Amino acid sequence: YPSGNLAIIVTQERDQLICIVQEDELRTAKIRALFQSDGRSTCYYPNGDEWINMSIQGGQYLDQAGNRVRRWMWPNLSPGPHVPLSPIFISLNRHVGVRILAQDKIFISFLAMGRQAKFNMGTKVQASTASQLPPPTRLGEDELLLLAFRVRILQLFDRMRGCLNFPSSEQWNKMQPPMYLMTQAVKILELCMAADISDELRSSIKAIVNA
Repeated sequence: YPSGNLAIIVTQERDQLICIVQEDELRTAKIRALFQSDGRSTCYYPNGDEWINMSIQGGQYLDQAGNRVRRWMWPNLSPGPHVPLSPIFISLNRHVGVRILAQDKIFISFLAMGRQAKFNMGTKVQASTASQLPPPTRLGEDELLLLAFRVRILQLFDRMRGCLNFPSSEQWNKMQPPMYLMTQAVKILELCMAADISDELRSSIKAIVNA
């Protein structure tokens, strides 16, 4: 961002690409969107509530009250009549926008100071491939909370190390958390979406991870 805060992270884990969009904040670096090359993606409202959620089967669009506004299925995974996707465009903030045109055309655009960067995180998953994918791992409430608190504790330890390394400077406060911690936070958010837990607990876990 023009402020110097990190906006977009693109990383590779094994054979999968992951794109993370962060909010323009110095301390918290809240996750505003997560896109994965295996077809799973989620966008969040500024308060952390789910905005758009996509999988290899399709996706849904929620309003700020949590009501489902739109739902669609990707045509290559729907053998019969399917609900088509009307193009979607949302602005995560004044610099980052997301445009969803098709399963293989999901664009993240970044615009600042007259310059633009664009990423296509869409993918094409065939029905035969999708049918072989294992079901997502489902964890209980206690396990999810323990994982979230573990990541939060590691984040605090990392911040303490930064403070010790720069005791007389504010530079440590601008340092981003290590990539492995950001990846773990993203995985916990994914597990929350797959788990059968209350919205209140899901919001609490998001707050712990993004604190």
